[in-house]
Amino acid sequence: MVEIKTDAALDAMREAGRVVARALAAAQQAAAAGVTLRELDEAARAVLDEAGARSPFLGYLPSFAPTPFPAVTCISVNDALVHGIPDGYRLRDGDVVSVDCGAELDGWTGDAAVTFAVGTPSPADAALIDAARRALDAGIAAATVGHRTGDIGHAVSRVTRAARCGSPVDFGGHGIGRRMHEDPHVANRGRPGRGFPLRHGLTLAIEPMLISGGGDAYVTAPDGWTLRTADGSRAAHFEHTVAVTDEGPRVLTLP
Repeated sequence: MVEIKTDAALDAMREAGRVVARALAAAQQAAAAGVTLRELDEAARAVLDEAGARSPFLGYLPSFAPTPFPAVTCISVNDALVHGIPDGYRLRDGDVVSVDCGAELDGWTGDAAVTFAVGTPSPADAALIDAARRALDAGIAAATVGHRTGDIGHAVSRVTRAARCGSPVDFGGHGIGRRMHEDPHVANRGRPGRGFPLRHGLTLAIEPMLISGGGDAYVTAPDGWTLRTADGSRAAHFEHTVAVTDEGPRVLTLP
């Protein structure tokens, strides 16, 4: 079931989104060569704790996972596409890092992700990160009243394919609100005019996932959570929680 939010609910989701933005900023600020992924997760966790927010990631157990998720962030490095578990891996100069974080505050949820390079990125990695950011921007721009979810997926995929990148077919964005994952599914590819209709008060997590090698295939790591690119190429992931409004897309997970 798809819940259309009231304007008051959108304002409440905006507050949860601010917490997510601060947590992502804290994790990125903590990232440097020699710092562990667990330390990045701790930086984000401190922001959630200070805000009195709950993590929708911690303890999350979807049907595909063998164990509950053990952290408040997913941190995916280099060929890890999404769902990486923060552990003792120490960052190195040139690593490409994707951090995904959510927050539940006063019964409403925000979810966002960012990708960045540690130190100085290679030209190829910089192009990958830029393409993923532009794919997200294109998806957000398409999240307007009168469009459908297929318009969002089409906008994302045009940028993805123009950059000669791949994208996993099975994973994409989703509705969000009282829970982190709600209907409808928001694929990162689609046909204009197809899919669920967009109307004022619909809230979506739009999240392009780009694979630099151009293929769409991925494999699941032995931990049962981390998805890695099948060809070993690097990946990037950006996400925002977005409200469809009569005035245009409203990004709820900005600072």
